[in-house]
Amino acid sequence: MILSSTTGSNQERICSNILSPRSTFSNSIINSTEDELCTKYKYNTNTQFNKVLIIGLGQLGLTVARYVTEKGFDTYGFDISNQAIERAEKTTAVKKAINFGEFDVYIICVSTHKPDDLFSPQIDGLLSIAEKISREAKDGALVSIESTIPNGTSKKVFEMLSHRLHVVHAPHRWYAAEEKEHGVNQLRVIGGVCDCCLKAGLQFYGLNNDTTNTTNTTIGITNPITSNSIDGNNNNYDDNNGNENKDKQKSLGIPMHPVSEVEIAETTKIVENAHRYLQIAFAEDLYLYCQANDINFPELRDALNTKWNVNILEPREGIGGHCLPKDTKMFLQSSNRNNSKILTAAMDVDEDYKRFRAKLEKQIKSATY
Repeated sequence: MILSSTTGSNQERICSNILSPRSTFSNSIINSTEDELCTKYKYNTNTQFNKVLIIGLGQLGLTVARYVTEKGFDTYGFDISNQAIERAEKTTAVKKAINFGEFDVYIICVSTHKPDDLFSPQIDGLLSIAEKISREAKDGALVSIESTIPNGTSKKVFEMLSHRLHVVHAPHRWYAAEEKEHGVNQLRVIGGVCDCCLKAGLQFYGLNNDTTNTTNTTIGITNPITSNSIDGNNNNYDDNNGNENKDKQKSLGIPMHPVSEVEIAETTKIVENAHRYLQIAFAEDLYLYCQANDINFPELRDALNTKWNVNILEPREGIGGHCLPKDTKMFLQSSNRNNSKILTAAMDVDEDYKRFRAKLEKQIKSATY
């Protein structure tokens, strides 16, 4: 989903800066205003997250909207496609958002590829959304970016929001083909622009699933209700008088792995997909090796995968979809170093493999007639 408003030279400059390999953002700007943010719009244990807006109602956003609604939140949806909005209203019972005002949480699920090229990263639409939120949102609300983004985007959004909203990045890991096992509520990574943001994000998502040893002070987030580690859905709790209060603070009940810096959260998703790209490319390269050396690839693969730490994938039609190619490019473009030689080689292998398959299929078709 791309919001086409607020484009032009300034918008192009913003996008170019974020995706530039040599791009950096001033941490001093963020750090100098963090105290101001935490003082003026400070997250507190009485913060209520009730009214949620899902922005982008495509395949991911629609699933998120359904999950948020099922968790009992007052859920609204927004998309530039009327068809997407109507589908969401019918299938998830979300309400159509007229504007961006008066929401407690904004979950951004917009596409981050070029409108005319699914394989090339672009965040114009996401930044346009951020500008709209900055004009209409109330102070102290939470903005959660679930879209895949390059390093530096979360802090840029924070700046665009004039530091008056909390910003976290919680990249999705949802997988349509195995939604039951890998749905919205699987273990996720979350990072905040500052501690205040991270605390608000963990309250909304609900579960701190930290299993690592780290010196980061933000990792030890405590449940704002019980002052214990967040380890379950906190919809019900006892107040100071021992009386049970239901639905005082709703949460999504998703296990979250908090990280010390938002850039780490931003990097996780693009690295996950780049790693998957490499795995498939190696399988393709091995297949081509077998073809050149008259070796039975399926039998070799089965034999290799008997070892406990080996898992050779099936190359099939090659690296398909748009997420893996797009996110791998995003990883390369957001780097401050020269392009990764191994990823560049993997892209070449994928092209070789697809050409080989096309030639083979052509030969088979010719032999059939």
